Amino acid sequence: MADRAETLLKTGTEIALVPELWWYEMRNILVVGERRGRISIADTAAFLREVSQLRIELVTARDDAPLLDLARKHNLAIYDAAYLALALRERLQLATLDKRLEAAAVTEGIALLK
Repeated sequence: MADRAETLLKTGTEIALVPELWWYEMRNILVVGERRGRISIADTAAFLREVSQLRIELVTARDDAPLLDLARKHNLAIYDAAYLALALRERLQLATLDKRLEAAAVTEGIALLK
């Protein structure tokens, strides 16, 4: 799934819409990787340069109610519910490796990127 998403973004035929929190999540993952000695500061910089070339658009949440409802209904963290709410609102496929989020998407009728 991750390879498929990367291919779609690199070919320039697709745009990924992500909640604004994705920007912070991505950087947090990288800094945690640095702290654990898995990647270097240079690796982080190179990765961020590569990601900046992809067609990724940050989307601001518009309404709290669907987000909160989805988090409650599917026992999701608000962060995960943000991805589900965006997919529902924009009628998008969802790319995730999280099993709980995947199950919630299927329940909500959201197609998964495979």
